[in-house]
Amino acid sequence: MPEVPEVSPDVPARASAAKIALCVPGGGATGAMYQIGALAAFDDCIAGFSERGFDLYVGAGSGATVAAVLAAGRAPERIYRAFLDPADTYFPLERRHLLHMDFPEWRRTVVSIWQTLRHGSTSLLSRGPAPTPSVLWEELDRLFDTLPAGFFSLDRYERFLEEFFVRRGIANSFPLTPRPLRILAHDLDSGEPALFGGTGFDHVPITRACIASMAVPPFFSPVRIGGRHYIDSGAAQISHLDVAVDEGADVIVVVNPMVPVLAERVPTGHGPKSSVRNKGLMWVMNQSIRIGMHRFMQESVARIAAGGKTDVLLIEPDPSDAMLFMHNPASFAARRKILEHAYRTTRKVVEDWLAADAPALARARLRPQENAP
Repeated sequence: MPEVPEVSPDVPARASAAKIALCVPGGGATGAMYQIGALAAFDDCIAGFSERGFDLYVGAGSGATVAAVLAAGRAPERIYRAFLDPADTYFPLERRHLLHMDFPEWRRTVVSIWQTLRHGSTSLLSRGPAPTPSVLWEELDRLFDTLPAGFFSLDRYERFLEEFFVRRGIANSFPLTPRPLRILAHDLDSGEPALFGGTGFDHVPITRACIASMAVPPFFSPVRIGGRHYIDSGAAQISHLDVAVDEGADVIVVVNPMVPVLAERVPTGHGPKSSVRNKGLMWVMNQSIRIGMHRFMQESVARIAAGGKTDVLLIEPDPSDAMLFMHNPASFAARRKILEHAYRTTRKVVEDWLAADAPALARARLRPQENAP
């Protein structure tokens, strides 16, 4: 079981302080880097917070891994340094860990397509009456039904996480995690949300829950756990906040990288362009998801704040800064830009909150770091 950092004597006792939750929704690899940079800055700004930590961690998508590692007591500053330095092997994530073809799914698809085409060609070449349009549409429907459930498998990423947990002494178990951890996903066949780490779902290994939460259709195949299949929680990641409220959080810190990109000069493989459209299908879809999720996030924050029981501190990039997320996350130069920008802008936001004596920080008894770097 991993060691739990001791609380510094100058940190208020947990029993007498407000319960603080961290919510980290998904945002892909670049979104996770933004979250790490932002949380490293948050730790550096708040006195004793690196020792205190949050009382509850809620994650989904790429944020599930961030939440899991931090709930285990690992400092965001350490991961921050690992991503900044190409030679640092603390968290040696590579593209091959994520973009691994789901060969069994593609094998099923190829066999099914062959059978469908053979059946269709037999009908066309037979001496009988020509097939009616309805028959041809049935064949087309059969062809659609043979498409793979996802292009890539997350099994290799799960093995990477398992090895990381072993090397860093992290327990791959919700009950053994030093701080409460919740990971959101959805049951594919019922549409019901699954709260891994909660009642009835705390037996699932953390690494398995992480990949279930990351299984974004159509890129990643659904993840089987027991007799059910699970996918990314999608726009319902906004229920992060409701999970934290239901578990008694007084203050919620949300680090949300999913804001719409304010396009001016869009980086593409063909040089800078003026529209997200020039970035292609994937980024048009990504932008549409960002628009929806950001609106839902704003509505959720306003609703919970209006309730008066829970304060919400929202950290997110400015829409014009979101252009950084369009760069290739495999590029170390792009990683450095995202991490350093997230750290710098979050420091400014948190310092402004502290200077203004924000009610949420006062309620949580959080005070500025002396001699902050």
